[in-house]
Amino acid sequence: MASKNPLEEHRTLFIATRGSALALAQARHIQSLSQELFPDHTFELRVIRTTGDQLQALQDDQSSKEPLPKGLFTKELEAALLDGKADMAIHSLKDLPTELPPKLCLGAITAREDAREILILKKPVDAAIAHPCALLPSKAVVATNSPRRAAQIKAWDSPVEVVPMRGNVPTRLEKLASQKKLHATVLALAGLNRLGYQLEENGRLTGNDAPEGLYGYVIKPEHLLPCVGQGFLGIEIREQDPFVASLVKALEDTPSATAATAERSFLHAMGGGCQTPYAALASWAQPDRLTLKGRAFHGPSCVEAELEGKADDPLSLGQQLAEALSP
Repeated sequence: MASKNPLEEHRTLFIATRGSALALAQARHIQSLSQELFPDHTFELRVIRTTGDQLQALQDDQSSKEPLPKGLFTKELEAALLDGKADMAIHSLKDLPTELPPKLCLGAITAREDAREILILKKPVDAAIAHPCALLPSKAVVATNSPRRAAQIKAWDSPVEVVPMRGNVPTRLEKLASQKKLHATVLALAGLNRLGYQLEENGRLTGNDAPEGLYGYVIKPEHLLPCVGQGFLGIEIREQDPFVASLVKALEDTPSATAATAERSFLHAMGGGCQTPYAALASWAQPDRLTLKGRAFHGPSCVEAELEGKADDPLSLGQQLAEALSP
């Protein structure tokens, strides 16, 4: 009698996730896709509070200016994988270090959400305005804890003061709305989309209990290049788990995975993480050609480059961009 295909045997698989609203939205998205593709199995969320979450809560109270290493937001999820308490962990790929712990790997990268940044401010906006600095008053105060965002904002042709702000998306929106000294903040558009926020014609931010009086302006990448991996979800799994690997591979979007590989290759070669002032964005020039644009700040100076290469070798393209932008 032929043995049953392991993929056809019922299993309950556990998905590790942080407990923030965005992390849960992302994990539930993967849970739903997985359940739809594999109805013979059960997929359950396992919410884990990470060291980064705990330290962020403490630093919120202390108004700390120091960014937290993003590895602090992933290590407990990875420990759950290694201990067998979870079968996959869902990450915003921009938060996942380019070097993973031994015995773990990226099992899949899902279709990219909008990679652009969005300026959130307190007045109606005209989407036809050519540059975001035209929406800001002289000596505007813009809140962000990202060195990459801060460096690019300061390079705009307008005097801007950048002050720290941390917290999850709803927290940052509430802080902006409630603190009179703040004029704006910058967020990833992908996160707002995944949380169900929307922009009306005049830019007013609506949905998901959005604070009153906030508006959004989507920033073109040439004015604010996004973080490496922004808009992608990464599914981390154990290396020696062919069953789970075969499941999550069905969730991968190949064009997105190729673009993400080029961006992460660049960041790895630069020796940086998401808390360094490096930015990159990959796009498809042709069906078999990838364009990779990058920007790096070395002290007060900024260098940028745009390269094109074969889509079947994204690692080399990322390394070539790093060479072009290295000091």
